[in-house]
Amino acid sequence: MCGITGWISYQRDLATQRPVVDAMTETMSCRGPDDRGTWISGPAALGHRRLAIIDLPGGRQPMSIDAEGGTVAMVYSGETYNFTELRAELVGRGHHFTTDSDTEVVLRGYLEWGEDVATRLNGMYAFAIWDDRVSRLVMIRDRMGIKPFYYQPTADGVLFGSEPKAILANPLAERTVSLDGMRELLVLVKTPGHAFWDNMREVEPGTVVTVDRGGVRARPYWSLETRPHTDDRQATIAHVRTLLEDIVRRQLVADVPRCTLLSGGLDSSAMTALAARRLGESGETVRSFAVDFVGQAENFVADELRLTPDTPYVHDVARTSGTEHQDIVLDSDQLADPAVRSQVIRARDVPAGFGDLDASLYLLFKAIREHSTVALSGESADEVFGGYLQFFDPDARACTTFPWLTSFARHFGDDESVLTEEFARSLDLDGYVRDTYATASAEVQRLPGESDFEFRMRTLCYLHLTRFVRVLLDRKDRASMAVGLEVRVPFCDHRLVEYVYNAPWALKSFDGREKSLLREATADVLPRSVYDRVKSPYPSTQDPAYAVALQGHVKEVLSRPGHPVFDLISRKRMEQLVRIDTPQIMQASRRGLERTLDLALWLDMYKPTLKLA
Repeated sequence: MCGITGWISYQRDLATQRPVVDAMTETMSCRGPDDRGTWISGPAALGHRRLAIIDLPGGRQPMSIDAEGGTVAMVYSGETYNFTELRAELVGRGHHFTTDSDTEVVLRGYLEWGEDVATRLNGMYAFAIWDDRVSRLVMIRDRMGIKPFYYQPTADGVLFGSEPKAILANPLAERTVSLDGMRELLVLVKTPGHAFWDNMREVEPGTVVTVDRGGVRARPYWSLETRPHTDDRQATIAHVRTLLEDIVRRQLVADVPRCTLLSGGLDSSAMTALAARRLGESGETVRSFAVDFVGQAENFVADELRLTPDTPYVHDVARTSGTEHQDIVLDSDQLADPAVRSQVIRARDVPAGFGDLDASLYLLFKAIREHSTVALSGESADEVFGGYLQFFDPDARACTTFPWLTSFARHFGDDESVLTEEFARSLDLDGYVRDTYATASAEVQRLPGESDFEFRMRTLCYLHLTRFVRVLLDRKDRASMAVGLEVRVPFCDHRLVEYVYNAPWALKSFDGREKSLLREATADVLPRSVYDRVKSPYPSTQDPAYAVALQGHVKEVLSRPGHPVFDLISRKRMEQLVRIDTPQIMQASRRGLERTLDLALWLDMYKPTLKLA
């Protein structure tokens, strides 16, 4: 797990631009605190910051090999979980290795198979290869988009990086955001290829992007395809279990301390239990960590989203699986701390607006990093197995928009309610959502003879796996890598995603509940309390002191005449919210305060040029 960046410029020798390349590379220092490296040759410059996970002394980058006809150099971020098998195959084909790292396996895999190396990889990765033999850059991203990867074409080449901040450190990049970027920010939909910043793109998941003197070209090497599912219920459950055991086994491989993120929900509990069982075979104990808030368990108030607090279930799993467990307990001062908000926005490059959910995730990861370098997460199981409320909500099933937006608006309010009338009118979010939904839903392939209901549920699953989960994956990657923690996501293994996606909804919910296949596939390792527990989202603080702190911080922004945030946010609405008695501040109102603070701080930090007309 690392941070990568680079610059290809066919009209200059980049040896004269080393200070710029070094500046781009240093923006990735949080992603790679262990080592740095720069490689420059003619029109190509590659930068790397390393978080050492596998082969600590031998995996330094950029890594290069002198091949017949020229040098091939690579910067790589992520993990290839089947590198051992690939290495053996490559040795059989005559390759000689000088390290034990998965990085060298990928690079020699490119020498053997070219761009098709992508189809052989199982893992999470974003990497760039400069092939001096043909003066071409090859950029490849994992199938699910677990690792971020951005690029910006220039007049004579391209800039690229793990995060936009690496690209923005180059003088050729402008910090400009137009209405489309702001729309993408506000609608909670990840449009493939969209990068928020003008003229910037993301390497889409499952895609190879090549750059040469003729320009930039992209081609997919993987997509979520519809296929017949022929296994019956028991065979499906058994295959899910087999896949999960193999995935967890592979993703526990590391030369550094590992742990699991444990929420007490089905996803993280199943993953933790399987990890504990696997490590137990060799006499090891898995460490587990959970986030909690001061007084939350004692004073918890149930609502439609969260019927129960996490802590009792977390402790049940820790006892059952014998983990070495630690609760990371946060208070409202920490969650509302402007310094923490600043770190979150710097990590994400955008004012994402997730409020205390982002702050607590960042603080959780920061605390975990004191003990572990690798963490396994239950992220994405809801999208894969069908765990969200909207999968069972008749209104969401029938809507002609992204189903989570219906649920989100009901529970958290409408972002447009805090915007200025002029800005809201210019955005036309309804039109943007309508167009992006039409594009996304048109991609879904229907099986011959598939019923209208099954096809509708397939569509809901597809939308979550291609337009929603990527929002959460990016959030988790940025928050974890901001503190040098590698988070792995077993439920994003493409073999599992493909298999479960093609299981009909009648199988995914055969007992009338969410995530039926996952529950039954792991029933033997779960405590009964977790087996019976209803889905509960990532926790949010219920402490009124948090809302009071937000009001105080927004008052400070209101005291600054002419702050540009009020070109976007209604000053009148904020003046109303800061006067509301704390007990009356509902979740939706709190979210408006958080959105305002995020936008104000982002404008101060990044000083972007906004094109809002």
